[in-house]
Order: sequence, then structure tokens, then C-alpha cells
Amino acid sequence: MNPPRFRFSLLPCLFLLSGAAVAQDSVAAALDSLPAIKKIDQVAISPDGRQVAYIVEGELSVAAVAGGSSHRIAAEQKLAARDVTWSADSQHVAWLGDLPGEAPTSQLWTGSAEGGNLVKLADLKGYAQTPRYSPDGTKIGVLYIEDMPRVAGPLQPMTPLAGVVGEKIYEQRVAVVDVATKKLTQVTPADVYVYEYDWMPDSKGWVATAAHGSGDNNWWIARLYAIDAVSGEMREIYKPKWQMAEPHVSPDGKSVAFIEGLMSDEGLTGGDVMMVPVAGGAARNLTPGIKASPSSLAWTGADRISFIANADGNSGYAVVTRAGYPDSSAWQGWTGEELIATNTDAWVPGASFSRDGAASAVVRQAARTPPEIWAGPTGQWKQITHLNQNVRANWGESRNVHWMNGDTRVQGWLMLPKNYDPAKNYPLIVSVHGGPSWACLSQWQAGKMGDMTAGSLRGWFVLCPNPRGSYGQGEAFTQGNVKDFGGGDYRDIMAGVEAMIKEFPIDAKRIGIRGHSYGGYMTMWAETQTTRFTAAVAGAGLSDWLSYYGLNDIDEWMIPFFGASVYDDPAVYQKSDPIRFVKNVKTPTLILVGDSDGEVPMPQSIEWYHALQVMKVPTEMVVYPYEGHLFNRPVDARDYTLRTLEWFEEWFAKKTD
Repeated sequence: MNPPRFRFSLLPCLFLLSGAAVAQDSVAAALDSLPAIKKIDQVAISPDGRQVAYIVEGELSVAAVAGGSSHRIAAEQKLAARDVTWSADSQHVAWLGDLPGEAPTSQLWTGSAEGGNLVKLADLKGYAQTPRYSPDGTKIGVLYIEDMPRVAGPLQPMTPLAGVVGEKIYEQRVAVVDVATKKLTQVTPADVYVYEYDWMPDSKGWVATAAHGSGDNNWWIARLYAIDAVSGEMREIYKPKWQMAEPHVSPDGKSVAFIEGLMSDEGLTGGDVMMVPVAGGAARNLTPGIKASPSSLAWTGADRISFIANADGNSGYAVVTRAGYPDSSAWQGWTGEELIATNTDAWVPGASFSRDGAASAVVRQAARTPPEIWAGPTGQWKQITHLNQNVRANWGESRNVHWMNGDTRVQGWLMLPKNYDPAKNYPLIVSVHGGPSWACLSQWQAGKMGDMTAGSLRGWFVLCPNPRGSYGQGEAFTQGNVKDFGGGDYRDIMAGVEAMIKEFPIDAKRIGIRGHSYGGYMTMWAETQTTRFTAAVAGAGLSDWLSYYGLNDIDEWMIPFFGASVYDDPAVYQKSDPIRFVKNVKTPTLILVGDSDGEVPMPQSIEWYHALQVMKVPTEMVVYPYEGHLFNRPVDARDYTLRTLEWFEEWFAKKTD
């Protein structure tokens, strides 16, 4: 029989619903005191820059950029709206309306910008996303996976294996709906998965990123294609060295701009702005050496590409021409100590631009500022919504901080304890972001899975470091942990801990570390390398590279980071393998994971839990049924955060005795 601290829990729903009753009251009270907000699902500016369409918690509205009241656009049955898009003439919008049910099913709707002439164009059984009007307005393209039993993407809960493995592969295809006849035609080949697409100016085809085989796994090896909208014929334009995203065709139809770089997941976009001829040929890097990570772009003129980037931990906006960025060594453009994007839950900075780039629309938010929609000239926006005007942050200040690890300058975000008093000593939590090709930004976190704003309420410092491998300092920095997981990135984090201890009144006996995904890996790795941490919380952590390679659904991501498979070059993995150094672990560890995680499968957590049990290290593991790499159920996300806070509270308390 296991001693009390060595408990393995598989949480049924009924137990989760009673989780608050068994929580430490003060910790639960801090978590429950965090203010709730209205979430903005999307904002899109009209091509003429005069209106914005936006979706708030499934409700679609349109407002004038010049000001005034907004008006709802509602389809029958009040379906939850998502993925709104504008017609080229700025007169109509199209969007998807989700029907209730376990399996994804949606409808494609159109209507005038004034809210009338609502028409249902198609019923889409399966998963659909990214509707786009053709430039001539006669058709609407949509990415469609017919009969898909779940929402697409490896972050979602995986469908349990049954029957002949690999026999059924669901491919995402470009489908076209004729606006006049409502006819739906799936155009691209049935054996190719299309990730992103953009219409050609003549409405006769698209450029797209696509790959053969499993869509969840092959985004990392996708190539750029030109596709005929009638025959579906695909012609390869470009094979990238790294990963690519955001393909956009120039107004003259001769070039494609996109972002290429070392990326961890689809949607975690960052790299350099690239351009390649539609006819094919060599690609040119338009931002070589830029000290930022472009994450979103749009053609806003015949020779003008507007892009949004992470610039030293801030959101930034700049412009590049076909000739290239004017000074590759310095940021030239607007920056803000905030996150600008097109939705509340964005992972990277972005914006929606008018056709000429004179105006844009964004969701603005920061660590202590709740999200709202703003529109107008970029960097000089005017506030459009006041959805969260009465919401106030009740936690401490957030600061953009820097430190040195040898010759390497590292950036991160430090949240101070509420009612910070420099005369007092406080614990510190190191919260390592996922990725690793990602970054912490100044973003409203309250209520999100793993959120540490409640830690500030409990009187803790919270440091979110952006070590090498992160976005914000340029592509060379992002590639700084290639073949070196747990090396320079780990030392960057530890240098940050020491720098914060020197600068702020931090109790060196009460320091914790947590993270999810790559952050979970780094938590496991750190406790094999140091006893500095009082407690650790590893969410969806990666404990054993050899077994992980054979278990996960997305092993293609590993090749760019390690240069070869674990079977072809085991040594490069072994030097970064937590399980090889597990006998060094002394840190009390909480392990949290979803049982349907395809990115970092649950057995990785079980392996770490079992090893710590054998080593007699205080440990506890909680498995969340039906959850994937990210949690979809609010009750599970809350429990995840609550247990994290409780774990640190418990072990910090032992250090004050």
C-alpha cells in the first residue's frame, strides 16, 4: 500500500466537481477571486477599413471603425458563430455556425454587413474552418474534413485506437461553395492535408501549405503549393528548410509571402518573412537577422508587406518591401508592452489589416488589462468595444525583465506579489512556457489553465522566462537549443532565477518550478540537475525520449530540433533525457496530464511518477479523463490550477517551520 504522498488519481467527473470542497480554503479563495471576462473569439476588419466584424462568446456583430453602436448578425437557431470573413467589396460576411453535439458539425452562412439577407450555403458534417471569399465574390473556400469525429489538431483529445491502426486517415481538403447555386465541391486531392490557403487574385486557384499523410503529424514537413481551383491539381512551389505558415499571395499574383522558421506547433508561428515566386524558384529572406519573431503578415500594397511580431517580449508592427527590411539588426516600427492579436486566446501576436494597410483591427490586452477590440491606423487605434470595462486586475504588477547568461541576453516577464513590499521576503515560482518555440507575453491570464496570477495573490513572485529556443530575439536565438535541449535553455532559466534573487527580495528556500508540455519537460529536467527548487509541478511532461518517440502522434516535430530520429542518433537525445538522471531527483513533484494527450502521451507522466516512487521522492499524479494536451473542460482546467497552487503552498509552508 502506498504512503499518502504517493497517490495516483484518475479523476472522474463527480470527484472533480467536489474538488473545491477538499481544497485548502485560502488557495481556492484566491483562485476564485480572479475576475471573469468576456472572451473575444475573433475580430476581422473589412477590406475597405471601415467596419469590423467580431465574435464574442459565439455571437457575431459588426461595428463601424468610425464609432457608433454595433449590431448583431444572427443565423437561425442562434448557432455559435466562428471564423468570420469579409467579401472583397466589404458588403458581406460569411461565417461558420456550430451545431451542438459530440461530433463536429457546422453550417456555412452569409449575410450583408447590415445584418440582412441571411443565407445558409452549406451543411458541413465533420470539421470545417477558415472560410474565405474568392476575390470575385462568386465562391467561398473552406477547409473541410468530412465526417471527422473530433475537432482537428494534435492539441485536442485523441480518438482511442481501435481496429486496424492507420487504416483511416482524415484529410483536410479545400472545398468550394458556389454562392449562387450553394453547390459544395471538395477540390484538393483526397490524400493531401491542407493546413492554410490563400486565394489567387484571379479567383482561379490558391496557394497552400500541405502534406501527404496524417495531418496531426505532418505539419512540420508541409510544402508550399499552387492549386488549380477547378481540377485540384497541385504544383509544388517551395520546400522549406524549417516550418512555414501564413502564406499570402501578392496583389499581382506573382509572389507568395510567408513566415519560415523553427516552430514547435501549428499556430505557434514565428520566424522570418520570406518571399518566393508563384512560378517557383528560390525563396528570399526579407528579414534576415531581425531581432524579433514575425508571426503574422499581410500584403497591404503592391510592394508592401505589413507584419506583426514578438519584439523582445512585446508586440510589434513593422513594414517590409520586396527589397527587404531596411535594417536587419534593429527593430523599426511600433511596439507595445501588450499582446495584440485577433482573439483573446491568441498564442502569438497578430492583426487583421484592411486591403491598403491604412487600418487594422486587433484585440488588445496586457497582464493587468483585460481584452478589448481596437481599430484604426496601426498603433493609433481607437477602442471599439467596452466588454470588460468594469473588470479590474486584483494581482500584482508585471514587468519586462532582462538578465545575462554569460554573453547571452535573456528576456522574461516577472509578476510581483500583490501589495508588494520590498522590505519583505517572498517565494518565487518559475513558470516555463510550452513550445519551446513560443514565448511568454504580457497577456491577461486569469482563469486559464496553469494561470499563476493567483500566485501573486498568495504573495509570490512569478517568473516566466523566455530562454534560448523562444521567440522575440530573432531566428538565431529561436534555434539556440537545437540539439541542446536542457543545455543552454536550462542555464538561461537558472541564470534568471539567480538574477531575480539578486534584484528582488526572494526567499531562496522557497522557489518552485512548473510548466506544461516543453515546460513540463523542463521541469522534469531541472529537478535532475539541481536541488534549488522546493517543489515542482510537471504538466504533460516528457520524461524519456526513447519511449516518447514511439508513443506520440507527432514525432515529425523532433527531427528539426534534434537532426535525426531517436533510432538514428540516440546520443543527441540521451544527453537531454530526464530518465537517465532520475536518481538525482529530490524535489517533491506533482504530475498532471490528460489521458487522451497525443502530443505528450500519458505514459510519459506515468514513467516519471513510477521512477520517483521508486526513488522515495514525494510525488502525486493526477490524470484527467478525456482531456488532450490542452484541457477543454473548465472544471478540469480549474482543478489543474488549484492543485498546482496547493502543491506549492504545502511545500513552501514546510520551509517556514
